[in-house]
Amino acid sequence: MQEARRTQEERREATRRALMDAARSLFAEKGYAATGTPEIVEAAGVTRGALYHHFADKLALFEAVVEDEHRAVAEAITAVADGAEAPSDMIDALVAGGEGFLSAMQDEGRRRIMLIDAPAVLGREALDAINQRFGQQTLTEGVRCAVEAGVLRPMEVEPTAQLLGALFDRAALAPAGELPAYRTAMEAVIRGLRR
Repeated sequence: MQEARRTQEERREATRRALMDAARSLFAEKGYAATGTPEIVEAAGVTRGALYHHFADKLALFEAVVEDEHRAVAEAITAVADGAEAPSDMIDALVAGGEGFLSAMQDEGRRRIMLIDAPAVLGREALDAINQRFGQQTLTEGVRCAVEAGVLRPMEVEPTAQLLGALFDRAALAPAGELPAYRTAMEAVIRGLRR
């Protein structure tokens, strides 16, 4: 019986995934600045050439890791907030989405990558573009649905969603012992927007 062979595309994807997993682990543990490409390729079990075949440089690899983290958080938020279709549920969906975000952000390495290193390394514009494709888009849609359903006061959707996103980010950075107070305040702010 002949062993199944991986296609070239499968090998490429496996190498890319190994690089991203190794980089994610090192960025989470040490931070972007303290992580070097030699240790990334060693941890991934690949060559430097493989790194540069898949990513232009360490910055491009970091950006891909940041995007992966944003995707994972957005999926966690969507899983929690889905199903809130009726207008009376939309504020609950925003609160639940905020809770989903905070739960997904309890990984210390994720907080370091997304909230500490990413703004400094990628810059606000690049990070906003990533965030807009994932979590911010979900939040903006949630605010828009709640405003259109008349559950939230009439307000500009985009600035409201941006401010709520900043609120969630700040809550995610709270020390574990203070997180319950941040959760309570976050919910009070969202519910205070009720029409």
